Formats: sequence, C-alpha cells, structure tokens
Amino acid sequence: MGDDYGVNGDLNANRNLQSTGDPQLDRALQQWLTWDKNRWTRAQVDSLVLAGRWDELRLRLCSRMSFGTAGLRAAMGAGFNRINDLTVIQSTQGLHGYLCRCFPDVSSRGVVVGFDTRGQEESGCSSERLAKLTAAVLLSRNVPVHLFSSFVPTPYVPYAVKKLGAAAGVMITASHNPKEDNGYKVYWSNGAQISSPHDKEILRSIEEQLEPWSASCWEEELVESCSLRTDPLIHINNSYMEEITSLCFHSVSRSRTRLRPAGLPDVRLLPPIPVPEQRDPDPNFSSVRCPNPEEGESVLELSLRLAERENARVVLATDPDADRLAVAEKSDGCVWKVFTGNELAALLGWWMLFNWKRCHPADTQSVYMLATTVSSKILQAFARIEGFQFEETLPGFKWIGNRMHELTKTGNSVIFSFEESIGFLCGSLVPDKDGVSAAVVVAELASYLHDNNLTLNQQLTNIYQTYGYHVSKTSYVICNDPPTIHNIFARIRNFDGSGSYPKTCGGVPIVHVRDVTTGYDSSQPDLRSVLPVARSSQMITFTLQNGVVATLRASGTEPKIKYYTEFCAAPGKSEVSHLEAELKKVTAALLDEFLEPEKNNLIRRLF
Repeated sequence: MGDDYGVNGDLNANRNLQSTGDPQLDRALQQWLTWDKNRWTRAQVDSLVLAGRWDELRLRLCSRMSFGTAGLRAAMGAGFNRINDLTVIQSTQGLHGYLCRCFPDVSSRGVVVGFDTRGQEESGCSSERLAKLTAAVLLSRNVPVHLFSSFVPTPYVPYAVKKLGAAAGVMITASHNPKEDNGYKVYWSNGAQISSPHDKEILRSIEEQLEPWSASCWEEELVESCSLRTDPLIHINNSYMEEITSLCFHSVSRSRTRLRPAGLPDVRLLPPIPVPEQRDPDPNFSSVRCPNPEEGESVLELSLRLAERENARVVLATDPDADRLAVAEKSDGCVWKVFTGNELAALLGWWMLFNWKRCHPADTQSVYMLATTVSSKILQAFARIEGFQFEETLPGFKWIGNRMHELTKTGNSVIFSFEESIGFLCGSLVPDKDGVSAAVVVAELASYLHDNNLTLNQQLTNIYQTYGYHVSKTSYVICNDPPTIHNIFARIRNFDGSGSYPKTCGGVPIVHVRDVTTGYDSSQPDLRSVLPVARSSQMITFTLQNGVVATLRASGTEPKIKYYTEFCAAPGKSEVSHLEAELKKVTAALLDEFLEPEKNNLIRRLF
C-alpha cells in the first residue's frame, strides 16, 4: 500500500497510551489505533487525544452504527459510529459472513457494488474509495464482485443484482443527506432493500468479526488486478436504457425537460436541458442549500431560473443518487408549482393505469398498486372505482420492494408504487424507488398532456374531480436529542392516563388509533395492527371523526419527527378551501398538542 493510506505512527506507542480514566474508552481507543490504516482518520483521533476531548472520543468510539433503512448512514470521519474505511471494511466482513450462511453459491453469484460522487477530503473518504474497499474485502475471500467503474444512480445497483443474479448489492451513498454524510446501502438477492431479519443478522455478523481479516482488505488496488472483479457499467446501462422504453407508450416530441444528474434514454423526447452548475459531480453540493429536492422551490432555484430563460414549462430534478424525483411546472401567471410527492403519485398512478387499460382492457384483478401507509390514499380511491388491487406497506421502499417480489412470484403485476417523500416506481423494472425511470415517465406524460392542451396541474384537477380531492400536508420538526423523541411518543401513549391515547385533536374526536410500534390498532376486532409491528421505530396514526388521517413518525435516517395529514373527500365534492382549512386546523393541533415544539426544543421546518 502507498504512504497515503499507510499506518501513521508506532503501534507499540499506541499500546502504551496514557489511560483516559474510562476503561471502555481506553479499549475502544486502543482498537481504533490498532486497526485503522487511514492516515486522515487516525490523525483525527490523535488530535482529539492530544486535546483531551474525551467526550468527543467517547461519542465517536464507544458506540456503533446500527442498520437502519437498508444499511448504514452517518457522518464521515473517524469513529466506530461514523462512515469511514474501517467501518466499511467491518460491515463488508459481516455482510460476507452472513451471505455465506444464506447462499452456498455466493462464490459463483457474486455481489454488485456501486457508488455515488460523495467525498470528504479531511477524512480521506470518498464513495469511490469505500466502494473499492468493499470490493477488496469480498475479493480477498474469492467472492466475485461486479464493481461499477464510475458513479451510477442508486437504482442501477438493485437492477444489476436482479439482472446478474447476484447474491446481494451494496451502494455507497447517503442519498439526499447533507454533504458530511455517507452510507452503506444493502440490497438482497431479490433486488429489494434488506429488511428484518437480514438487517439484525448482518449487524450480529459484523460484531462477531470486527478486526480486519488481513492487509488485503485495505488494498483498493485489488479491483484493478483481481480476475474476479468485473465492470458491469456498459452492460447494465445499455440494458436499463433499453428496458426503460417499456414504460413509454406514446410517440411524442414537443416538451423540453431538464433532468439532473442522469440522462434520458431515446424515448423520442427532445434532449434535456441540464443546469450548468449541477451537471458535473460536486461532493460539496455547492450550488444548493441542501441536496434534497423534497425541500421544494428553494432547492430548485437554479433549475427554475434556467427554465425561465429557456422558456421550458417543466422542470425535473433528482436527488444526488437519482432515486427520488421532484417536478415543477410553470402555470398561468408565471408562477411555478412544485408538486408534492402525493400529487405526483396521483398523476403517475393515473397515467400508468390509463396505459395499462389501453393495453389490457379486461384485466385488472391481478393488477396492483402499492403505497406506504403515510402516503396519500389517492391510489386507494383509484382502486375502489377501477377495480384493481391496492395495498399499503410500512414506510420505506424496502417494504414495497419485498412486497412486489412476493406479488410478482404469484403472477400479479405491480404497475405503480410510491412513497410520499417523492419516491416513485413506475412498473417493476427495479424493486426500489427510481428517479431516472420516473423522470422519463413524467416527461412523456407532460408531452402527451401538452399535445392534448392540458398541463400537469390541470390533469391533477381532473383526477381529483373524478376520484375525490385528496388534500395533504407533510412536514417535519427537527429533534437532535433521541431521548426527547422517545419521551414525546411515550407521552402520547399515556396521554390521558396510563395506556390511554389522546381522545381529540384540535377539538375533533379521534375515532381510531393505530400504533405500529406496539402493534395496537383500535379499529381491528382483536386490537392488533394488520401492518407488521416495527418496535425499533416510532409511528402512530390517528383517524379523526371528520375524515382526516394524521400520522406522527420518527425518521429512520435523520433527526426528525415527521408528520403527515390528509383529508380525503368523496368524488364530486369540490369544496377545496373548506378541506384545506380543516386540514390546517388539525395539523396545527397535531404539532402543538402532541409534539409541544417549544417545550421540547424542537426546530420547526421553515417554509
């Protein structure tokens, strides 16, 4: 190995470090300095030791990351609870151990590894390097690795897992998180994100073998010299782009679109107009306040400006790893409308059903649409009228992906799935949210509507008039103290005495309560939730007498408590202002009465 990643310092000297006065910290510090071979992260720890910053060291070294949504996500830097060379090597060793138990043929199937464009100079970390170390660990145990030679959209990894018949996939990305973060996202052999019990078993396997196996684990050069490494980039890119055309149903060519960062395949649309400042990789995300297009117009500012100059009416924007999609449309009066995830789902769900019915006019019984339970109920309204099947899952696309796998195995067709946080899947090309294919579908939809003298927003109104208005509100408060989040939900579960949930919200009676954390559902005869119990997360849903459904949920990837409210009106009712006023009242009460932001030092989202 070169000097850049060599051991920095005398290990014997490290073994004789002066005690910090905390035996647990002493052991953790000893392990870190013995195992870590990245000079930048070692230097970070050395600096903290010299400064006597024991609390910071304890925070970094005396706890480990847990598997959250399909893997790990944390800040980059030194420490066992951060993303860095050592923790990625440890995670891959654990993943390898578990894969060997589950797949006797893992040495022939291999593992897909991809990465995004993230990097942090001060810790010597980049997604590309972490991907190469992931590959090195697997190659050192003679497991074939399909490692992409360049950064790719996250959907390429689950697509490649299925296409190549791999045992698993790893994507190094933190998706839309701040630039300081990175992640280790794991996909199972069915292409879906891992779920229980795989997450817990992988974590257990990691903890059984924390010490790096050998020097080979640190040799990123292995990916260049080992015959077991293949580069699937050209094959997967060509195959994906060819298959994505199955989602395009009409020959249209008038609309001009803008997509970042992935390109559009040849689907008879004019080339997209890229934002110059966002066309090339930028690990610092220097052109935006945050890299999450879910934040709306403030993040899309450069896109909207360019669209104004180019006289383009529709803007498409993905997050940095291209699994989420935001859409904006210029309406009459030169005002831009940024569609919510629920609104886009109404448009995409309608479009996929419209085209399915054209191709299969008499077959809807084996057709499914899926949505997470915190998302709009608009697809349920479609299903009631159109006769296809609709199902809800727990929040997170891992639940959708795994349910898709079960349904398709029994001959059913899943034609659309979504989560309200602008995560969409049109068709079943990838068992995960896919901003690339969704962008193609929106572009064709917008072109088709344009040819019929309709805008996206006008068609959304048409949909609501047919299936009922669905007015929703989704937002969050920030809470940087996990015990406070626990206490907030504990208070709700004992709101009117021990084991008693709130009876009203904003003066409106609550008729049903569902708590998937505990498995309680007052609407069921046996009081047990139909959805799986999720004890490791916090989520409670309230159904009010006026028809509003409200959910409080702690995020699994960010320090947030999210809230979701929706008023679902019956078809034919169009008193939108009344629905919005009633929803606003309930939403405000949900925050003030149940979360108590000021008392709990919660930071409200600024709009």
